[in-house]
Parts: sequence; C-alpha cells; structure tokens
Amino acid sequence: MSLPLSVQCFVCVCVCESAMAAATISVEQDQFCCPVCLEVLRDPVTIPCGHSYCLDCIEDYWNTAKQKDHYSCPQCRQEFNPKPLLSRNTVLAEVVEKFLKSEVQPAAQHLAKPEEVKCSVCKGRKNRAVKSCPQCLESFCPAHLKGHEERFHRKGHKLIPATDRLKEKLCQQHEKLLRLYCLNDQQCVCSLCVKERHKGHNTVPVVEERANQQKKLKETSLKSVQKLKDAEKELRYAIRYMKHSAEAVVEESERIFSKLIRSIEKQSGEVKEMIKSQERLVVGQAEEMLEKIQREMAEHRRTEAELERLSRSEDHIHFLQKCRSLHFPMRTVEMPNTDALTYFMYKTMRDGLGDLNGGLEETLQREFSRVSDKVNSLKESINPNISEKTKARDADIPYTTEPRKRADFLQYYNDLTLDMNTANSYLSVSDSRRSATTRIEPQPYPDHPDRFTSWAQVLCRAGIAGRCYWEVEWAGSGGVSVGICYKNMSRIGGGSDCKLGHNSKSWSLDCVNTTCSFQHNKESVAITTPCGSRIGVYLDFRAGTLTFYNVSDSMILLHKEKTTFTQPVYPGFWVGLGSTLKVCSL
Repeated sequence: MSLPLSVQCFVCVCVCESAMAAATISVEQDQFCCPVCLEVLRDPVTIPCGHSYCLDCIEDYWNTAKQKDHYSCPQCRQEFNPKPLLSRNTVLAEVVEKFLKSEVQPAAQHLAKPEEVKCSVCKGRKNRAVKSCPQCLESFCPAHLKGHEERFHRKGHKLIPATDRLKEKLCQQHEKLLRLYCLNDQQCVCSLCVKERHKGHNTVPVVEERANQQKKLKETSLKSVQKLKDAEKELRYAIRYMKHSAEAVVEESERIFSKLIRSIEKQSGEVKEMIKSQERLVVGQAEEMLEKIQREMAEHRRTEAELERLSRSEDHIHFLQKCRSLHFPMRTVEMPNTDALTYFMYKTMRDGLGDLNGGLEETLQREFSRVSDKVNSLKESINPNISEKTKARDADIPYTTEPRKRADFLQYYNDLTLDMNTANSYLSVSDSRRSATTRIEPQPYPDHPDRFTSWAQVLCRAGIAGRCYWEVEWAGSGGVSVGICYKNMSRIGGGSDCKLGHNSKSWSLDCVNTTCSFQHNKESVAITTPCGSRIGVYLDFRAGTLTFYNVSDSMILLHKEKTTFTQPVYPGFWVGLGSTLKVCSL
C-alpha cells in the first residue's frame, strides 16, 4: 500500500537528516506518539487518510462495539469501507527508532525526581508532571498533557499546577480544591462548602492556618521538652535523696536495737529488711517514673522529627491533615514525697523504737506492729500515681478492724474526679468532672487510646492501693454500675472484656430502680436488700475487701467481696441511657 505524497516526503526528509546528523533533529517526541495510547509508536501503521497509529491500538479501536463493521480514523473521522489492510510501516518504524536513540539523553532530563510530582499516564519510568486535572484525578507530563487537552477540549476540565495526592486535596462533596480552613469545625473546605454547610463560619486560607498550626506545635514542643528535662532532673535528685535517707535510717535502727535485750534482736533484723524493702519500693517507683520520662522524651523526639519533616513540606493540606496526630505531652510530673520517707525515719522509728526499749515483750510486739503499718502505708504517700494518699491514720486503726459508722468511713474519704480521656463519647461529663450523663448524640471528644469505644463507661483519674472510701449519687431509669477495675482492662470493643464487672479485671455493683446485683468475671450475685440512690464504696486494698453500702442515716451493707488485688485499681462507672451519676464531694 502506497503512502500519501506528503507522508513520503516527510519520511524521506527525516531519514536523510538523521543519517547526516542526529543532533539536528528538531521534531518533538509527541510527533511520533500514537493518538490513541499517547505513547511512542510501536509497530506503526499508516491508514489511507495518512494518520499513523500503533498496530494494536488501531486494531483495538476498530474492534470496539461502536466501530463494529464501521471503520473510521480516530482523528479526522474519515470512513473506510471495506476495512483497510494494515501492515507495518517499515520506514516510519526506522525513523521512530532513530529518533528515540537521539532522545535518550534529553528525555532523562524530564524524568521525575523522588520529590517531584510524577505523570499518572507514563509507563515504566515516570516523567515530571506539569499539570493536574481535578476531574480526572491525574497529573500529566507535557507529552500526555497535549492528548488530554485534545480529548477533553471544551469539556470543562480545568487544569491546575501539578500536585501530589490530588484526591486528598479535593472536596469529596463538590470535587473542588480545598483552599480554605474552617476554624469553627477545624477542617479544610472548598469555596462551595463556605456557601453551604459552613455558611457564616470563620474561614481562613489553608496557608495561613498551616503557619498558625505550625507555630503552635513548635511552641508546644519547646514547652514540653523543657518540662521533661526539669522532671528528669528532679527525679534523679529524689532517687539519690531517698537512697541516702534509707541508709541513714538503717544505721539509726541498728544503733537503737543494739541497746535492746537479746529477745529484741530478732525484730531488729525484720525492721532492717522492712526498710530495705521500702527503699527498693520507693526507689523502684521513682526509677520507673524516670524511665517513663525518658520514654516520653524519646517519643517527643520522634514526634518533633515528624513535625520537622512536615514543616519542610510545601503541601499545606497534607500538613494540616497530618499535624493533628502530633501530640506533645504537657502533663506535669508529680514528684515523689521524699519528706514522708524522712519523717518516717527520724520521727516514727525513733519514737516507736524508743518506747520499745523500755517496755515488755507485749509492748514490743504492739509497737512494732504500729511501725510496720506505717511503713506499708508510706508507699501510698510517695507514689504519685496513687490519688489522695492514705494518711498515717491507717496505723492508728488495726487492719483487722473495719469501719462501722459513717464517721469511721469518712476518715478514708477519697475525693475522686472523672478522667475525660476514658469517657465514652456518649457520656457527657460535667460539674467539674464529677457528674456523667449518657446522651443520644456523641460528644466531640478527641481520640484517645484510653477511651471506652462501645460501653458508656468512665474511670477516675488516679489509682488506689490503700484504704479508701467514696460515695456516688445516681438517678434515672437506665440504671448505673459502680465499681473498680485494673488500668489494663480492655477499652476497645463491645465485648465482656470491656464491660465493668464482666471480666476478671473488674468488679461492679449494678443498680436498676431499687434492685441491684454484684458482678465479677461473668458471675452475678443477686442482692435482696433494696438499692438506694446514694451508694458508698469502701476498699481495703491490703485486706483484699471491696464493700458496697446504702448510705442513709445508717450504713446498710449491700455486698462484701473478698479477693486479692495484684495492682492499683481505678474507680469506674457505667451509666445507662436516661440516667445520671455524680461522684459526691464531702
């Protein structure tokens, strides 16, 4: 099949020029591109109208349903009947091959670097994109951009400068670029969103909000690292101080016991071991706090590195979408009470053991028991993770004696507040974080790993490991659960491992109307005593008892549970829909 005269002339000229000097070729790559696939011609064929295509491309085009028994040129629309015979244009194929060889080096200049936007259409190694189409959600290099413009000419495909992650930058509702940031709803919006769902809201350009957020995060980072450094310094000092104090009290106890009779020497060894054990406990707690601070500092450095990486990005939308996940710890680290240990060493030990020095065996045993109780209660005054520490009053009442009157219980009153980070999203917490009510609509709480995702539950802020007492009031038809749990009880999901009282890590009193039952580890104990609106809870951690009372003019026992606690427990509550629970402030 003969070629049209114009094509033959063009081919001859190209062949001659490439043979004389390949460097003088002035044609562009897109002149050798197939109009169908937009790639350089492969096995080129020329149809009667003079246009050239890849052999496979024109065959596939004519075999489509619309072209069945109807053959036309995809460019000029000239129709052919019967179907033209197609054969490889050898001359044109040689020209294309020589052109590609001459374009190898210049083409490399157009390849996209790792940090540049890549062409979505290029096969193999991608060229650098120059434009992006929000409608097609694709980016184009110069060669493929021409094909896109020809295909969608006058069809409203407005091009924008090349950008990566194009889909993330488009409004899912209006498919327009997210150019604004709504301060009311804290999200990126397009120009149509401002006229509809965000009408009347305070909006700013994303560039301005990105700069503001970046500045705030940097300031927070600086404050956070300074607090961590200060806490680390204080903890190191506290550890050294407690070690020296423990050594001093050991020496003092040995001097006192050396003056006692032989029958007391046995107690001396026990006191020494008690002090050493207390030293290991309090120093170990402080060292755990130090390790936690160091872990937080390491996490801070990772977060700061992520912030630095985001800060170098010119992608404002990506920065705003990712910066929310950056968190810098701002909580104040509570230092151990080292004075309590010193007071125990030089006051309690000297006074107690001084009395023992002049007493009988019976007096020795009684006074030693009193000192022992004070040592055990000391850990609660030193450990900053235990809320409202149990005072030295514990030593004045033997552990075998339980409170009976409300005034006795109030000696161990614990002022509780709810932890917002654990509250389920349908719980509305109010009244200075003492009251919780279940709502129909979720509350705008931020995501937190400690939050209960399914059950309408909330825990208190601090753990308990001594003698403690608290009271709650409740009302409503939905019922409530009042109990305790270990901190590692599951939070995510709606299974029994997350429900207060329905697993091995929690205990609860369930109240509905005037009836109640005790729950633990999927076992239920029915309680015949009617349940009142004010419930008192008494915990003796060392004795392993958890007791619930109806609080009125007298303390009416509802249930007493005997167990062994292996770690500090946290007061927790479940609130049914239509009910309200309030932690009483005494």
